[in-house]
Amino acid sequence: MKKAAIIVLLSVTALFLIYYAFVYFVPYSQGVRAGELIKISHRGVMVKTWEGEISQGISGAQIFKFSVLPRDKKVIEDLKKFQGRYVKVDYIERLARFPWLGNTKYFVTNVVEEQSPHQRN
Repeated sequence: MKKAAIIVLLSVTALFLIYYAFVYFVPYSQGVRAGELIKISHRGVMVKTWEGEISQGISGAQIFKFSVLPRDKKVIEDLKKFQGRYVKVDYIERLARFPWLGNTKYFVTNVVEEQSPHQRN
């Protein structure tokens, strides 16, 4: 009985680790989005994650919500610096989300400031 319980526990743990590795290392999609960076915050009670929002429309009706991994310190600093400005972000989308990584399935990997198409020179 004890041996069977250990085998079941190890099997469940192995399956979870395989699923986690697949979700973490195999991106579902990759892309680029642009818009006005309207929010970047460090939030959470038990686990703090970096979360942000980009407005992709003039009225703010289309919002792109994203997370940033804590190891991407340059991306976090750039997002803080570009707050309120028009930016272009590279992101990966994961198949699923885990609460300790972020609140969304979208993870920003790079950010650059862009010229807003709404402002004319």
